[in-house]
Amino acid sequence: MILAAGMGSRYGGLKQVDGVGPYGEAIIEYSIYDAIRAGFGKVVFIIRKDIEAPFREKIGNKFADKIDVQYAFQEIDSPVEGIDHWPAGRTKPWGTGHAMLVARDLIQEPFAVINADDYYGPSAFDDIVGFLKNGCSPETHAMLGYVLVNTLSEQGHVNRGVCEMDDQHNLTAVNERLKVHRKGGQAFYEEAGNQHALALDALVSMNFWGFHPTIFKEIHSQFVDFVKKRGEEPKSEFFIPLFVDTLINSGQIKVKVIPCDETWYGVTYKEDKEQVEAAFSKMVEKGVYPAPLW
Repeated sequence: MILAAGMGSRYGGLKQVDGVGPYGEAIIEYSIYDAIRAGFGKVVFIIRKDIEAPFREKIGNKFADKIDVQYAFQEIDSPVEGIDHWPAGRTKPWGTGHAMLVARDLIQEPFAVINADDYYGPSAFDDIVGFLKNGCSPETHAMLGYVLVNTLSEQGHVNRGVCEMDDQHNLTAVNERLKVHRKGGQAFYEEAGNQHALALDALVSMNFWGFHPTIFKEIHSQFVDFVKKRGEEPKSEFFIPLFVDTLINSGQIKVKVIPCDETWYGVTYKEDKEQVEAAFSKMVEKGVYPAPLW
């Protein structure tokens, strides 16, 4: 499952499919290539209906002969059983948890969730496939934990969800840290105007999850409750960590944190693009990816 409904709204067009590879390949294409190589048999894109045509043309049609490609559409008023009417005047999307929910009818097997505009690396897909085949159950799900230093931008601050775990590497919390940056061989985040140190080897969430399909029942229940309680708040969003945290705290599920040493790439700042392009050129030179990709 690839979360891509925010593409047009955040960038004023499909700029997230801007080329970073030697032949103009977008980051999302490398994720799909890695997923196919790792053994995934289906990709479900969560998009908005108004970007369907350009999205299919620029992305979806490129590999439709290599993997089963399906689409689900996230709109503010996408039908959800148990919600008879939506708050008037809402313009902000309902968030990543709601995005998952709109694809409920397309997924009956253990599945992974990623962002469209993040590069996760080949071994991450191998690791999640291993979990989905051998460790996934209604009570046990997973999240890839990236080493903080491998996710920082050279161009400025980033926000990162720092993982807390028990001694068995089960997730206990994801703490959102703002304005994370590296300075003098150390990482810092900002809170209430003060700087706080972070370990460079801390594991952080980059929104790469592995779920059993039974999770949809819990997402649905929590989302209906969320809309009843917070739906009138114009900026409220139902994020994946929100329902995960609730289920962990209630003892209903465990989420295994799978450490990942891959370097994450994304274009947080315009200036990041040149660095990302250079990274993909180097990976092509090393034989990690063919050029052209397809």
